[in-house]
Amino acid sequence: MLASAARILAEIDNWRLGVLSGSFLLAVAGYLIVSRLLGAWARRTDTPIDDRALQLLRPPVRVLLPAFGLLTAWPAPEGKPLWGALRHALVVLFIAGCGWLVVRGLRVLEMFALDHYRSGDRKTSVHARAARTQLRGFRNILSFLVIFATVAVALMTFGPVRRLGMSLLASAGVASVVIGFAAQQSIATLLAGIQIAITQPIRVDDVVIVEGEWGTIDEITLTYVVVRIWDERRLVVPMKYFIEKPIENWTRSTTTLVGTVYLFADYTVPVDALRGELERVCKASEHWDGRSFGLVITNAKEHVLELRATVSAADSSHAWSLRCEVREALVTFMRDHHPESLPRFRAELRPDDHAPALSGGANGA
Repeated sequence: MLASAARILAEIDNWRLGVLSGSFLLAVAGYLIVSRLLGAWARRTDTPIDDRALQLLRPPVRVLLPAFGLLTAWPAPEGKPLWGALRHALVVLFIAGCGWLVVRGLRVLEMFALDHYRSGDRKTSVHARAARTQLRGFRNILSFLVIFATVAVALMTFGPVRRLGMSLLASAGVASVVIGFAAQQSIATLLAGIQIAITQPIRVDDVVIVEGEWGTIDEITLTYVVVRIWDERRLVVPMKYFIEKPIENWTRSTTTLVGTVYLFADYTVPVDALRGELERVCKASEHWDGRSFGLVITNAKEHVLELRATVSAADSSHAWSLRCEVREALVTFMRDHHPESLPRFRAELRPDDHAPALSGGANGA
């Protein structure tokens, strides 16, 4: 390493070394000045999104500015292979930094676009969830394209790779067919991710039932969806699943729900009294949204009546809590005030007139 450094110093003039050092220091100083000014401006604003944006953009800019400063003053590599290799490394670093900056910039744009919806009503606003899902989906697509283009451009700076690409251009049709057959599952998954982002059968924070599990959509990528189950487990589902199989989406167009509670009671149950108790419980509950409630007999079985109580709630969480509250209150009401209404089996015991009489002793004694 010391020998390489000595060779570099031997191949460069003192004035060129000064220019390189000056360009590098000027780029670093410019970065520090701009970073401090933007940081002071972000601290004076009320929203924390400016500080988050600066945190995202600082690392790629910290790489780009020094690399750009060195490239502008780098000597011509004619007859100096070591200098040519170092300049090529700087070019690759600059291209990678540009791609990195664009990817981070897409995240910043997504943050500013979603800032309009940053409030506690995100779970109850269908438009907010739709915008969040679309922005995240398109940001993932664009980030993938940017990374792919950055790698392609960086590889094209290498002479052998560029010549290989030109030679394979004539057989691109055959190669595309082979790659298509080999990666058809991956391509189908990517296309499913794009379709989900556009048509939005599911959105971030939607309440769904997938594989018999109740949960909310936590993350949507181009290849998979993460479902946060009610007990804090995470279910990772391939993107194609949501295109090929039916799912229950409880918040597709609205978050409001009507919860159902089934009870079984004796034929003597006072239905009107139960309706009154249901009304009292709903009006006293913080989970009821005030829209509707009802109690009807839905079936008359051999030994019991089937009663169905319906209650409305603002979302699935409130609906679940309200259903549990109503079930407990109605069962307690029947037990304490109408115990004869609880399910029971009836049996009538009576002597059979046609049964033979029992003898008191043995015959022929």
